[in-house]
Amino acid sequence: MTDFTDEELTLDPDFAARFERDMRRPPCQLYLISPPDIDAGFEDALKAAFDGGPVAAFQLRLKGLDEHAIARAAEPLQKLCADHDCAFIINDSMALAKRLGADGVHLGQGDGDPREARALLGPAAQIGVTCHDSRHLAMEAGEAGADYVAFGAFYPTQTKETQHRPDPSILSWWTTLFGLPCVAIGGITAENAAPLVRAGADFIAVSSAVWAHGQGAAKAVAEFAITLSKS
Repeated sequence: MTDFTDEELTLDPDFAARFERDMRRPPCQLYLISPPDIDAGFEDALKAAFDGGPVAAFQLRLKGLDEHAIARAAEPLQKLCADHDCAFIINDSMALAKRLGADGVHLGQGDGDPREARALLGPAAQIGVTCHDSRHLAMEAGEAGADYVAFGAFYPTQTKETQHRPDPSILSWWTTLFGLPCVAIGGITAENAAPLVRAGADFIAVSSAVWAHGQGAAKAVAEFAITLSKS
């Protein structure tokens, strides 16, 4: 693969506005990410989220806990996901994903190579890679065998510290050139998701917009379902 830098891959800033989604590509779907801390009541919140509408994937992302604690927290959530035909994804740790028999793992840039994850988790595992605002990193991830790439943060977010703010045109560029799905992440709400869907996102990844919704997770997911159906 040719080794381009992102500077050499300059995008037309109006690319997203002119983009037309290939109708052979599946409609955009919802990808939930857990809060960074959960308590015993979170199982009920996840149940409520599933009651609100379709959820394609759920990523368990708990920071500051050892893997034994995460594994204990994961058990009922993983069963819920299986019952609702929702992929159960572990953040960062290939070893924990293997231990739990998770459907996949999401890797940050410092969490290892997708090739290593594939060798450990097998051909059926869903392997995602954080690519920030970098087309170069996304192409590298695709070449390494990732199943999806994630771009963001598109909007301000309090869920995690971010240093990158891509333009929606990166989603249009990616889906125009590659069949591999892309995920949009970062500060996304039902109110601001539509431009990202129209720009080509295959998945919208959300966290606080669901778990901190004033009317509960079911209402939040229902609102996202309406946005996704109209975009």
